[in-house]
Amino acid sequence: MLCSHCYISNISLKIKIMSDIQSNERIRSKVILLSKKEANFAKKEIRRSKMTAFFMVTPLLVFLLFAFVAPIGTMLHRGFYSPVVASLIPDTLDKLNQWSGEGIPNDDVLTSLAIDFKRLANERQSGKIAAALNRNMPGASSVVKSTARKMRRVDDAELKANGAELLLNAHEKWSNTKIWFALRKAGETYSDTHYLKALDLERNSLGELQVREASQIYIQLYSKTLKLALYITLACLIIGYPLAFYLANAPAKTANLLMIFVLLPFWTSLLVRTTSWIALLQTNGVVNSFLMSIGVTSSPLEMLYTEFSTIIAMTHILLPFMILPLYSVMKGIDPSYFRAALSMGARPISAFLKVYLPNTLPGLSAGALLVFIISVGYYITPALVGGTDGQMISNIIAFHMQQSNNWGLAAALGTLLLLLILSLYWLYDRFVGASNIKLG
Repeated sequence: MLCSHCYISNISLKIKIMSDIQSNERIRSKVILLSKKEANFAKKEIRRSKMTAFFMVTPLLVFLLFAFVAPIGTMLHRGFYSPVVASLIPDTLDKLNQWSGEGIPNDDVLTSLAIDFKRLANERQSGKIAAALNRNMPGASSVVKSTARKMRRVDDAELKANGAELLLNAHEKWSNTKIWFALRKAGETYSDTHYLKALDLERNSLGELQVREASQIYIQLYSKTLKLALYITLACLIIGYPLAFYLANAPAKTANLLMIFVLLPFWTSLLVRTTSWIALLQTNGVVNSFLMSIGVTSSPLEMLYTEFSTIIAMTHILLPFMILPLYSVMKGIDPSYFRAALSMGARPISAFLKVYLPNTLPGLSAGALLVFIISVGYYITPALVGGTDGQMISNIIAFHMQQSNNWGLAAALGTLLLLLILSLYWLYDRFVGASNIKLG
């Protein structure tokens, strides 16, 4: 009986192998049966479907090109590119580049600069070179403007004859080599000055890197921005996780009603939400009046224009970005998992930490990443409620773009902020895994 069973099994195996071989031969025969004309027609259809798919996504690609790629590329380029001084005094810079760096430049360079100052004063362009030079040497703006006004009143012939002496007599700083190093540095069309300044670094007269002698604020601002973003993320997590858990396990009618309140901030203007916190946290605001009325404090607390006000206001604004991913993940978790853990003798806290919490990590990581990245680049809320103490790096970028008109430094700061966010995302993907993110 055993031998007959083995014989039958061998026969069945051979039949299966023969059927597989025959099916493969039929597939190959079908391919072979295609004529050359039919094959060309099939290739054209495949090519046509690919072109159709490409044209369908072309509007999105164009949008990404003009809305993201072009601005980011311009920002990267603007951080290195600074042609203002080179276009205003090209002849003087050509002569200044031959200067050895010892003592002040020769009379030919001084005379050429004096002539350029008169031309720029007549064309009302001296302010541009003054602003550019002031970024490399604070205080040089007034030197350039006063010198240009004095050179404007001198005849051309006298400038050509005694331009060097007139320039040195116009202001004592023209006898200092530091201003000439700064002028030559400002005249470089492509330079790493802005990126070094954004890192609180600079180059000395020998071209060596050193810590800036002036104020060092940008590294502190980056650290402060990351610290505030971390506090805001933790606050959103502490408040949002229990609320998302309740929404996911509440009856449908109650959950839908509460979800309206969660989404309500999206229907309200950001400016209105931010200014409402000013009314609440100011010296004579609602919070201070309530605390004084119940005897908690005898004098108003300084809550507005601090880091505390920035954290509170931004937590309120960004809280939905934490709740929604958590809720969508929690809603998909089978409640029987938690009940099964309890029925097998696990304590509620142990069951929550070992069974429920790991299942919510995709939504938790998505919400934390959303809140952290958005808060790092937030601008309007820290500007309105943060004051000096609660400002972030985005406020300094806006300052250089809107008030100081130092677009090169603003571009460098923005580029470093972008690289910082990408680095943090890479670290997250390296240790946690971007595949674990789940928005719903």
